Amino acid sequence: MTQILAMVGSNNKDSVNKKLVNYVAEFFENSEIKIQNWEFFDAPVYSYQLEKERGIPVDIQMLKNTLDEHGAIILAVTEHNLTVSSFLKNIIDWLSRTDEQFLKGKKILLMSTSEDESGSMNALAYMKNVLPTFGAEVVESFSLPKFSQNYDEEANTLKDEVMLLGLMGVVSNFRGAIDDL
Repeated sequence: MTQILAMVGSNNKDSVNKKLVNYVAEFFENSEIKIQNWEFFDAPVYSYQLEKERGIPVDIQMLKNTLDEHGAIILAVTEHNLTVSSFLKNIIDWLSRTDEQFLKGKKILLMSTSEDESGSMNALAYMKNVLPTFGAEVVESFSLPKFSQNYDEEANTLKDEVMLLGLMGVVSNFRGAIDDL
């Protein structure tokens, strides 16, 4: 059984990206999915001096160990001011100090959503470019614009059939890429 780690680049308990990850996780019925909750994640803003004085924060060390246990990752990125959230960027900064290739061999399904028309496309593009630097293979990506307009929380489904078919295609391709893990 494939083990997948699902994460959201946000510590907001009401994040629409968190809702998207939970929804997409249901498409992997034959896999074991661990959803990483970062709501209470504790990592100070990275600085070399802080690392030298205190070392790597415990939560970062635990996350690195969790990453090491999974070959497949679903990551939803949150966009703030046309780039990834400072929260996610900080976690990446810390993780890169544990190992420059902390994502080596990891296959990633990258997603984003927002309430605006862009669907966090800038953050998604940024992560597509950055993650391979740390060894990741971004297998697929998906962006959902206008989350509340396109997602029915009561029915737990996408309202737009074309978007749903697109998402199902992305999930199918990702599943095919991780079958051998």
